[in-house]
Amino acid sequence: MSATADREIVISRTIGAPRELVFEAFTEVRHLSRWWGPDGFTTTTASFDFRVGGVWDFAMRGPDGTTYPEWISWTEIVPPERIALRHGGSPDDPDAFETVLTFEPDGAATRVEMRTVFRTRELRDTAVERYRAVEGGRQTLAHLDAYVTGPVRTGAGR
Repeated sequence: MSATADREIVISRTIGAPRELVFEAFTEVRHLSRWWGPDGFTTTTASFDFRVGGVWDFAMRGPDGTTYPEWISWTEIVPPERIALRHGGSPDDPDAFETVLTFEPDGAATRVEMRTVFRTRELRDTAVERYRAVEGGRQTLAHLDAYVTGPVRTGAGR
């Protein structure tokens, strides 16, 4: 068991597309805005700079009309294998968390794993219980799967 197990959320899914395509869907804003987020959410980007130290400043709007400011800074990028990031509501968010995404080939498909580590167990529990982070993460990866096996693969999303 890892030293951070009580502060982690781990979500994975096998996506029915090649690793390079799945990685691209995570790294280009024209793709992200079309699939990112749980059911009923939309994503609007203010700025996007995909590089180590770069930032994605965006807002997610929930089905109830609530807007959630979001901020991601990339801390490691190893194409097409791995992306590490810090995610919060703003650059100075004391409750920001770290996520590592890995992309493993699985035949013609790709196994994506999102491993998120929170600063405290309580923050993890709040994300799970109040914000339904596990279900939201599963829905987000399902949207990715539908996107890369549909519009992107047929050329409509490129």
